[in-house]
Formats: sequence, structure tokens, C-alpha cells
Amino acid sequence: MAQQNYSAEMTAKIVSDYQAGVAVEAIAESIEKSVRSVRSKLVREGVYVAKPKAKSTKVMGPTKKELLKDLETTGFEVAGFEGATKEAIERLIAHFGN
Repeated sequence: MAQQNYSAEMTAKIVSDYQAGVAVEAIAESIEKSVRSVRSKLVREGVYVAKPKAKSTKVMGPTKKELLKDLETTGFEVAGFEGATKEAIERLIAHFGN
């Protein structure tokens, strides 16, 4: 018979600790298991709730394609500038657009 990784008592303890708000990292340390192992066990028990991912700090705005179209309206030939950064295209628009 295969060796059990988590006894019924250990499983009950980690589930109860997790539901009481104890961090997965602290639970893992207390039972000398990896965070990944504890998290996986909590998932298998149906109690783990993933933390929401952090929102992107990416600055939204026009795409490079839109910027190139804007630059093209100034009469500037944009062929070959598809690989330029958004910042470089914005500088060209500022320079030629005025």
C-alpha cells in the first residue's frame, strides 16, 4: 500500500487553519511541507481560493498601429517604422504633427 502524504488529522488541521485565515506559507512551515504541496492538498479538498491576480500597471492608450496611422496623416512616410517603440512613434508625432 502506498504511503499517505497527509493523514486525515493533518488534512483536517490544514483545512481548519486555512479556513481560519492562516496563510498557506505558515501552514506549510508548521507541518514541514512545501507551500506547493499544501496548496495542492487544499485544492483537492475543495477549500483553496486563489488570490486575485494583481492588475496590470500597463499604461493604456492608442496601439502602435493607431499611432502609425496618426503619424501617416501628417504626411510622414511610416513604412519601416512598424518595429519602432510606441514612445518613439509618439515623439515623431509630436515633432511632425505640430
